[in-house]
Amino acid sequence: MQKYKLVFFTPRPSTQAVLQHLFARFPNHVGRIGAYGGCAFVSPGTGQFLPLEGANPAIGEVGKPERVEEDRVEVLVLARADSDSASDKLKEGTNTHADGESQSAVEMGAVLQELRKVHPYEEVAYDVYRLEDF
Repeated sequence: MQKYKLVFFTPRPSTQAVLQHLFARFPNHVGRIGAYGGCAFVSPGTGQFLPLEGANPAIGEVGKPERVEEDRVEVLVLARADSDSASDKLKEGTNTHADGESQSAVEMGAVLQELRKVHPYEEVAYDVYRLEDF
C-alpha cells in the first residue's frame, strides 16, 4: 500500500468537521500512523483569493479580493493510486467493513472525492505527495 501526504486548506471554523468526517469515513487509511488514529498536523495561516465571474463563493463576493483565516491541514493517507482516473469510487478489497471501507486499500480518488464533498469551499485547494519508505 502506498503512503501519501494529503495537504489541504480550510477556513478555521471548518477544520475539525472536515477532519472528523475523513477520519470517520476512512479510519484505517486517513490519519492512521501505526497504533494511532486521527493524526494530523494543523497550522494557521491566511488564505487569499478573488472570486471571478461565474464563481459561487462560500465566503466573499465575486470581484472583491478576500482574505480568510485558514488552516493548513496535513494527513497521512494509506492508499493506492486510482486504477482508472475516471473513477472516483471506493474500490473494495476482500475485507470490507460495514461502513464500506476496505481493509486492504482505498483509492486516493475516493479520499479526494470525500474531501470535496465535506469541504465548505466551491473549489478545494489541496496537494497530494507520494511518500517513500526509507
